[in-house]
This record gives sequence, C-alpha cells and structure tokens, in this order.
Amino acid sequence: MLLHGASFSAQTWQEIGTLQLLAQKGYQGIAVDLPGYGYSERLSGSTKDFLLALIDGLNLNLPILVSPSMSGNYSLPFIANHAERLAGFVPVAPVGILKFEEQLKGVQLPTLAIWGSNDRLIPVAQADLLLKLMPNAQKVILDNAGHASYMRATDEFHEHLIKFVKLLNC
Repeated sequence: MLLHGASFSAQTWQEIGTLQLLAQKGYQGIAVDLPGYGYSERLSGSTKDFLLALIDGLNLNLPILVSPSMSGNYSLPFIANHAERLAGFVPVAPVGILKFEEQLKGVQLPTLAIWGSNDRLIPVAQADLLLKLMPNAQKVILDNAGHASYMRATDEFHEHLIKFVKLLNC
C-alpha cells in the first residue's frame, strides 16, 4: 500500500512505474490518495483511524506500507498502535519520527528506511533514530537524491523495494 507526500498523490506511483513493476513481479500494489489530495475529499475529524479503516475496508491482510514524507503523519501513529496489522514498513523520509519517538520504541515490524543522501527536509540522522527505536529496521541511502528520493533515484528505489517485499514473502 503506497501513500504519498504533500506535493504528490496516488498518481505519482503510476507515473514513476511502481504500480506496474509490482504487478510485473506478481504483487498487488494499491496507491492511496490521502484525505484532501488527488481525488479524495478532506476528512472532517481525526485522521488517526484513516489507515485502520482503509485496511479493514479493503480487506487487506498484512500489507506492506510505503510512507514518504507527509504521510508519516498517518503511518507512524498507525504503526505505534497497530504494527501487527502490517507485514512491513517502508518509510521514505517520513515526517513525525520525533513526535512518535516514544510510541515507536521497541516496535518489531520489519522496516526498510529509505532516505536521499541530499535530503534537506528530514535529515538522515532521523533514519538512524528510527533504526535505534525499531530493532528490526534497516536503512538505505539513495545517492544524489533529495527528499522525494524515489523521484530522483527511481530505479534504485524500486530495486530496494522489490528486494524488501521478496524478503518478507508477501
């Protein structure tokens, strides 16, 4: 399940070929427009139960959650409370790590943290913090890529994503 950052939408994953690649490899990719982005309406009320309702509504069994940038506001609180509902987590320089630091401590969810080496918004040091908090996490740095590293180093991003998905046997 692919979320997106503030400057993007679900369509981004179609445009860079992620959905097609996942399908070619035999995986079902679901790109989600977060509330108020792309084709989705804004939510009235709290966003804290959005992912739980979405996973339940789509009847998904242990999806892998890809969460770049702003979508950390959705993924990190979800993982803090419902990590057992996921097979894995791929944070791509998400916002909110410091905010959810205490709740993420000790979460065992298999995690592949992906950062661009030139990220000026969310420093790579936050990837290191995530690894300290979540003992089953590993980190990949995409060279010469910025905050939306999957846009600049798409092939390398895809390579690491597919390798992680295969590792989890999803």
